[in-house]
Amino acid sequence: MTRVLVLNCGSSSVRYRLFDGDEVLAKGLVQRIGESGGDAADHLSALRDLMDRLDLSDLAAVGHRVVHGGERFTESTVVTDEVVTAVEELIPLAPLHNPGALTGIRVARKLLPDVPQVAVFDTAFHATIPAEGVLWAVDKDLSQRYGLRRYGFHGTSHAYVSRETARLLGKPPAETNVITLHLGNGASASAVRGGRCEATSMGMTPLSGLVMGTRSGDIDPSLIFHLHRAGGLPLDEIEESLTRHGGLAGLAGANDMREVLERRAAGDADATLAFDVYIRRLKEYVGSYLAVLGRLDAITFTAGVGENSPEVRLAALAGLEPLGISVDPARNRKNASIISPDGAAVTVCVVPTEEELEIAHEARRALSL
Repeated sequence: MTRVLVLNCGSSSVRYRLFDGDEVLAKGLVQRIGESGGDAADHLSALRDLMDRLDLSDLAAVGHRVVHGGERFTESTVVTDEVVTAVEELIPLAPLHNPGALTGIRVARKLLPDVPQVAVFDTAFHATIPAEGVLWAVDKDLSQRYGLRRYGFHGTSHAYVSRETARLLGKPPAETNVITLHLGNGASASAVRGGRCEATSMGMTPLSGLVMGTRSGDIDPSLIFHLHRAGGLPLDEIEESLTRHGGLAGLAGANDMREVLERRAAGDADATLAFDVYIRRLKEYVGSYLAVLGRLDAITFTAGVGENSPEVRLAALAGLEPLGISVDPARNRKNASIISPDGAAVTVCVVPTEEELEIAHEARRALSL
């Protein structure tokens, strides 16, 4: 049996893929669950309906995307009652994401009691980052008590894309150093040495790092204290602002890079500045990860913005020619798989991410299928 059902459950949505090997047999998205006029009354109804419509014969496993695995889960794990309890205990680290995943796990176990379930964690790929790359210079006792450390996210995407980059280069992953740039509404960068993650931009939560659609990315922590003390803003309001009203939305009033680019082209000052801040942050991470890796074979763009925006790719790497990094404008405009010139010291790639396929692979690996 090779069929794997992959579920990505949010608080009000379910995205699913049914794979037979690497072939997609069915896919879809159930939205606005529990809302008036939504696709389903609750997750139980949503999953029961989609399972009734899918051919689940010879189903080998159900793979669940779980955003946060904390320090306990450093690889994909077969779901047991104990695993469910542990993931529930991690909700404070991912209050917007882990509850949806838990709902999906519980409902799927109820509807498919004889099918193994596997939790695939966004954080797991980053478990290989050395201690100096995950710890912050804060009180050690507080760090240990509250799990204050870098975990990283988008792990399934960075894992898949880094391997695909090695394949494009005709090299084994174990011999390939690559910087992967997952640029979507959420965005993160990773430095991957020989197939193992060496550094990543997101931290304890998905808020830090690159500028995103609505998330601020890196800030001075004192900004929070200042808004709370001097501005009188409640902490919940500050968190809401940094998470949902920051990033491109905070700078330009639009969280979609396509709108930002259109307004920038028309001379809009806010959109132009938002783009410049976004690009500056990207350059800073590319430069720092080049320093971390020492030797670089490739830089790879992926996800919605990374795969589809020649403007972002060109601007992000402009001026790095002395480091052997450059972009061929014609290849870039065509969204080619390789957009660097022939003979470039560092290959620049565009690789569509396949996070659900990676989850299916991880589910089979966890079950030794």
